[in-house]
Amino acid sequence: MQNGLYVTEVLGSGVNLVTGDYSQGATGMWIENGTFTGAVEEITIAGNLKDMYKNIVAVGNDLVFRGSSASPCIRVEGMTIAGS
Repeated sequence: MQNGLYVTEVLGSGVNLVTGDYSQGATGMWIENGTFTGAVEEITIAGNLKDMYKNIVAVGNDLVFRGSSASPCIRVEGMTIAGS
């Protein structure tokens, strides 16, 4: 990925199960020109689950188990990011 956000953690639960709209706090790393350029904290990612699933453009082969859950990297285009 050339530019974007690599989310490492989401915080809280902000999903409307009827509409699919969500808004969650997140932390991660910012990417510019394919290189991690710094940590990102206290931001919000938001959108709609249906749109998010339709905008998955890549799934990694780096499945990692952390406790009782596991997920490979998933690249999603067009998400809304807010914060400073």
